[in-house]
Amino acid sequence: MAYITATHMLEHIQPGTLIVNDPAAVRNAPEKILVTHFPDLMPPTLITWDVNAIRSFRAEYRDIIVKPLFGNGGAGVFRIKPDDENLASLLEMHFARSREPLMIQRYEAAVRQGDKRIILVDGEPAGAINRVPAAGEARSNMHVGGRPEKSPLTKRDLEICAAIGPTLRDQGMIFVGIDVIGDYLTEINVTSPTGLQEIARFDGVHIEKTIWDRIEEKVAARAA
Repeated sequence: MAYITATHMLEHIQPGTLIVNDPAAVRNAPEKILVTHFPDLMPPTLITWDVNAIRSFRAEYRDIIVKPLFGNGGAGVFRIKPDDENLASLLEMHFARSREPLMIQRYEAAVRQGDKRIILVDGEPAGAINRVPAAGEARSNMHVGGRPEKSPLTKRDLEICAAIGPTLRDQGMIFVGIDVIGDYLTEINVTSPTGLQEIARFDGVHIEKTIWDRIEEKVAARAA
C-alpha cells in the first residue's frame, strides 16, 4: 500500500512536474498484468485464484511456471514439471499467506538459452542483454545467479517492441524493460528495470543518456 500511496501522491505534482514513469500508468499496469493486454505475443498464461483452473491448465500444458503476481527478482517463482507432486502443497502455502492470485504460464524450454531483457525508451528499443539460468536453476534473474551475455535484437524482438511501443508511449512509460523468452513476451517491467549496466558493458551503449535526453526533451516541450 505504501507503493500505491506514493503513486497517488506523485499524481498531485503533475502536470507541472514530469514523473518517470507516469504514476497513474504505473499503478494501473502491474508488470504481470500489463503484459496480458498483448495475448498474441505471450505463451499460454493464466491468472487466477481458482485451484481447479490451475489444475486444468497444468493438465493441458503439463510443464508449467508458477509465480506470484507482484513478485520481483525471481522470488517465489517455481517450475512444476509433469511428474512434480508439490503443486497442491505450493498452492496451499501461497493462498494461506496471500489473497493475491497466481500467474501460471506454460514452461518455455527456450529459457535454457536465456531470458532476454530489452530496454525501451519512450516506446523504442534501445538495447538488450540475454540472461542465462545457472545450472539446476529454472530462473534466469541475475539476482539469483543468471549469467548476462551480449545479445543483439532479433526480428522477433523488434516485432514485439513495435507492437507494444505505442501503448507504452501513450501511457507515459519512458523507461521500460521487457522480458522475452524465445518468441514470447513474458513480462513488461515498468518499475526501475535492470540491465543498463550490462548493456553498457557488452555493447558500449549508455541507455541512461538516451533516457535523460528524452526526459529533457519532454520537459522542454512542456515549458514551451
